[in-house]
Amino acid sequence: MSLILDNIDHVVGGATHISGVSLELQPGSFNVLLGRTLAGKTTLMRLMAGLDAPTRGRILMDGEDVTGRSVRKRNVSMVYQQFINYPALSVYDNIASPLQLAKVERAEIDRRVRDVAEMLHIEHLLDRLPLELSGGQQQRTAMGRALVKDADVVLFDEPLVNLDYKLREEFRDELRSVFSERNCIAVYATTEPAEALALGGNTAVLNEGRLLQYGRTEDVYHRPRDILTAEMFSEPPINIVEGTISGAEVTFDKTLHFPINDDLRTLTPGEYRFGVRASHISLTPRDKDDVEVKMTVDLAEISGSETFLHVHNDLFHMTVHLEGVHEFPVDAPVTLYFPTHKVYAFDRQGAVVHIPTHLGGV
Repeated sequence: MSLILDNIDHVVGGATHISGVSLELQPGSFNVLLGRTLAGKTTLMRLMAGLDAPTRGRILMDGEDVTGRSVRKRNVSMVYQQFINYPALSVYDNIASPLQLAKVERAEIDRRVRDVAEMLHIEHLLDRLPLELSGGQQQRTAMGRALVKDADVVLFDEPLVNLDYKLREEFRDELRSVFSERNCIAVYATTEPAEALALGGNTAVLNEGRLLQYGRTEDVYHRPRDILTAEMFSEPPINIVEGTISGAEVTFDKTLHFPINDDLRTLTPGEYRFGVRASHISLTPRDKDDVEVKMTVDLAEISGSETFLHVHNDLFHMTVHLEGVHEFPVDAPVTLYFPTHKVYAFDRQGAVVHIPTHLGGV
């Protein structure tokens, strides 16, 4: 079953929440909606589910126009970031509830509940009440209730945001394996680029209710159409520096000069905005075309086993993503290196005009 959004608008009280979104999701696909808070992810899911109706445009499921069809008449399930379970019902009955409402035969309910529970590793918890479970077990229960329906479309609205890092990692792995065995369409909303990359599949990047780009997750990450997509699909955001190309030289903000490489040589001389991913900058040279840049430390932000180093010089700021824990005093001088063969180039309007050919990794 395919799901098509055809030029969808959604306006509430004069405020546009979704604008001109066209999107086609294929049967058996896993799709990520990536965007910051208020980008329109939840609104788009509610339109897919039939909880809200679009102001303009059409929604088609398997070629059939379902634009005005309510959620009760669509074979759709949704999992929210809150652990929404019936507190007075056992895990078994929580998972079984949509099948019981649909008056499915008892033997079939039992088979499907136990199959889903085993798939989610909660088969030993079926007799417990939700309040007797951990947060991860409660979310598995809510997920089981969504999956047991064997819905055509399963929507996940930031379902892991309230779980700790280790549980989130486990859930992401489980989701990939669960949906590799099902032919439904999965749609997963997140604000985190790293989560989108970990989940794989396809990614739709949203900003202020507009679809910026949709495609295979790795393709969208490595080949953004414009600066905004590159910034949205980077954590921390890609570093953008004003610069020029003249003859055989590239200049960043009139101060940092380096020879043009074969990739950038295809661009005509002029002004550009150059993008350098934070993970491509290092403390020591790694590639033969690395450029050295002198900076001053603003902040070394240690997060678990990685460090986000915020630096500046007289004309621009940069953020560096370093593996491991690195401590730097504020205002300390630091020498950094980045490879010119991994530099993106955007025109003055922000459209991409050069994508590096040898990227690899993230």
